[in-house]
Amino acid sequence: MTKPNFIIIGAMKSATSTLHEQLALQPGIFMSTPKEPNFFSDDDVYQLGLNWYQGLFESANRNDICGESSTHYTKLPDYPHTLDRMSSYLPEIKLVYVIRHPVERLVSHYIHQWSQNVIRDDINTAIDLFPELINYSLYSMQIIPYIEQYGRENILLVFSEAFRKEPELELARVARFIGYDKPVTWHETLPEQNVSNQRVRRFKGYNLIVNNPILASLRRSLVPRGLRDFVKQQLVMKERPELTTRSLEKLEKIFNDDL
Repeated sequence: MTKPNFIIIGAMKSATSTLHEQLALQPGIFMSTPKEPNFFSDDDVYQLGLNWYQGLFESANRNDICGESSTHYTKLPDYPHTLDRMSSYLPEIKLVYVIRHPVERLVSHYIHQWSQNVIRDDINTAIDLFPELINYSLYSMQIIPYIEQYGRENILLVFSEAFRKEPELELARVARFIGYDKPVTWHETLPEQNVSNQRVRRFKGYNLIVNNPILASLRRSLVPRGLRDFVKQQLVMKERPELTTRSLEKLEKIFNDDL
């Protein structure tokens, strides 16, 4: 029975996908597919049972260090049962919490939700209508329950900004924390994962038109590239959303108190 040795628990829009993929490329580290099983957080996934979860790691070699990455694990109060479920199955586990500037994370989260057509409001209105935009940047609120359950020594805080400045050094720091004693290599050719500002906004029939391989092939062969690019540009956020001074002051007060 193979269990994960560590879990990347968030935060959403903080380069967890990039860290997941870079770790997966290191010999002796096995990362789950899918990257975000969200097993302990999402009721419908949890109902699949522990055998399903264990199956995510059954292809690992005997001595591999195994991990998964689920940002839903730090999305209080929306997934309230996560820690109870996790601690009952994994009483001992190493946790990696990747965070970034809380306002920058919020803006990226907003762009993500805009592209999913979940949020249609201006960002300054959205921060009052969609509490998750703020909640998921309340890093202290999100991590304290894990500290109380697992202890500070079993939790590593990582800043996504540090990954951008010294990626291999930070990757090595994560590797040491999870018990990996070999040299690490940061793969420069691996594209940045899950970039919000490259997202095309979803529309009615998106999955049928965009994700259908037959229609995608027809689209590429029958529709000129210039026309396809023009349509895509109409569905991409053209300018980064800007917070007003009043909104920024409000957020900075909230986040400073939390931090």
